[in-house]
Amino acid sequence: MTHSGTTEASGAGTIKICGLKTDEALDAALDAGAEMVGLVFFEKSPRHVDLATAARLGDRARGRADIVVLTVDADDALLDEIVHAVRPDWLQLHGGESPERCAALRARHGIRVMKALGVSGADDLARATPYVGHVDRLLFDAKPPKGADLPGGNGVSFDWRILRDLVPGVPLMLSGGLDAARVGEAIRVSGLDAVDVSSGVERARGEKDPDLIRQFIAAARAAFATRDGAASSCDSSKDESSQEGVEA
Repeated sequence: MTHSGTTEASGAGTIKICGLKTDEALDAALDAGAEMVGLVFFEKSPRHVDLATAARLGDRARGRADIVVLTVDADDALLDEIVHAVRPDWLQLHGGESPERCAALRARHGIRVMKALGVSGADDLARATPYVGHVDRLLFDAKPPKGADLPGGNGVSFDWRILRDLVPGVPLMLSGGLDAARVGEAIRVSGLDAVDVSSGVERARGEKDPDLIRQFIAAARAAFATRDGAASSCDSSKDESSQEGVEA
């Protein structure tokens, strides 16, 4: 794993709204311009959806955003059923799936795989290396509190500075404790080009708030634009300085 430059080049950044269960919440995410929408298949989660609901929401989102289905150590039979019904663009694996398991699922279903890894400190980042070449994206989420029932969506965060200039060889996404008030700082501090939110856009546990979704996407988009504008200005200054040197 090396440290250099930015983690990925994705233009104006990538925003994912996860744990969607209703048309209203999904439409808010789509209309506000989210690039990814997440559907959760984990019965312990208040964001869990059944196959029929997920299929309907997937059809509603298709062509407007990438459809991501989140599972936790699901077996082949369940994943076959989900993929057949929902036809997602991504599998998000949020359990203890090994690099080999991720690679096998990517080959079995022919769709992209995102692996979530829990992070509490810099030592946890080494866990990313074995997944390079086996997944299409890594999602760094805060490790769940001790005794938590859910592997993610717990509203906790970690020190985003440890991600600065991290380049593991695969695109990255940041999650954990984000909301409209904090996502701009998270983007600035981490340097990442992709963010994911679930509990941070809820009015109650598992209940998405369309206004909070819109606010989050607007805040993230503004932060990406500010950062990209600053980078462009810096590059222009370097070009002008180089030209002056040539003319001299």
